[in-house]
Amino acid sequence: MFLKKVEGPRTITLPDGTTMSRADLPPANTRRWVASRKAAVVRGVIYGLITRGDALNTYALSDEEFDGWVAAVADHGEEALKVTATKKFRQV
Repeated sequence: MFLKKVEGPRTITLPDGTTMSRADLPPANTRRWVASRKAAVVRGVIYGLITRGDALNTYALSDEEFDGWVAAVADHGEEALKVTATKKFRQV
């Protein structure tokens, strides 16, 4: 078995006791961003599985887009990442 050399940890343990590996991250060619994929990238960055720069480069995200995802999760939880919920959680 061949393991690809990567920077950083291969797996992390989340606060709820579950483990997350690089295999749990969405593929690099993802174009359709559902809430679960956004949440996986945010969790990966927050808990140190991948760096912010790697996430932005790999998924072709802008700083503003990623910051919006992080803010939505911090303010309202992962439910706020759903596109249909943007009006509900938008601050006026």
